[in-house]
Amino acid sequence: MTRRLRQIAQLALVLCPLAVAAPAAAQGDIATAEAIFNRGLADMEAGRYETGCKALAESHRLDPRPGTLFTLATCEARWGRIATAVTRYGDYLSLYQRLPPDQQRRQGERPNVAKQQREKLAPLVPELALSLPPGAPAGTVVKRDGVVLGDAVLGVSVPVDPGEHVVSTEPPGGLVRETRIRLAQGEKKKLVLEVDGAGAPGTDDGGSGRRTAMFVAGGVGAAGLILGGVTGALTLGKRSVVEKHCGSAIGSTDETACDPTGLEAAESASTTGLVSTIGFGVGLAGLGTAAVLYLTEPKRDAPTPGAAARRLHVGVLEAGPSRVVLGARGAW
Repeated sequence: MTRRLRQIAQLALVLCPLAVAAPAAAQGDIATAEAIFNRGLADMEAGRYETGCKALAESHRLDPRPGTLFTLATCEARWGRIATAVTRYGDYLSLYQRLPPDQQRRQGERPNVAKQQREKLAPLVPELALSLPPGAPAGTVVKRDGVVLGDAVLGVSVPVDPGEHVVSTEPPGGLVRETRIRLAQGEKKKLVLEVDGAGAPGTDDGGSGRRTAMFVAGGVGAAGLILGGVTGALTLGKRSVVEKHCGSAIGSTDETACDPTGLEAAESASTTGLVSTIGFGVGLAGLGTAAVLYLTEPKRDAPTPGAAARRLHVGVLEAGPSRVVLGARGAW
């Protein structure tokens, strides 16, 4: 029995220092947390919110207390980080609900103030939805302000603090692309991010842009030729008037002499003739560009065996002030 008591006593001597060390360490954390809290509170009251809020957050990490959490939420709200403040007030209210009744009474008006502040700030919180473009490589890492966003967050509108945010994308083995976004209070924004390698060959982006340019050039060309044809016809009409009211038609040996009607027709013919020339020039250039874009467009599908070769020539078959012939010729 004596030997048994001796073993218990020896075991107690080993465990006692450990039992004392834990409270001592906890007391040290509490003292440090209190000192950091006092410094953070002083910075907050002086308007130094960045250092004040960080100190209060560290104090709460070392010694989580409802009063520290409430003060931290207040600091974040004054700093303008309203999304963070709304979250902090919510955390405080959740913690408050778990407190024993006697500790709840010690909180005084803090719960009411927290509810009022949360309701006031919530409608002002900006929201941001980030998504990757089609064709983004699998495994692309997306970060917002240095924090990695999981796939479940992409495409979802989430609350963020007002101000500037830095968003980056990094595909596997690719380059990092950064985008800076600024949001005002209450603003909601959706952004498709740029990713190195997205839209590379194999997607339809280039082909669609090329076809759009081809249609635009063709439309401009057709409009130019129509304008040239119409004004060309007007020019021919004015020239017939000039022939009837100038030179020998009015009994003058000077072919450049015209009566008032002839002079007016000559001036009008000069103007419409110039417009006709410009219209035909623009038209020919537009249709020529459209033809080049069409003929040089990469063909994605190889021709099937036995299919006839296709050769198509698009353009102006004949053009002039009196008429315009558009068409295509080729073989299939």
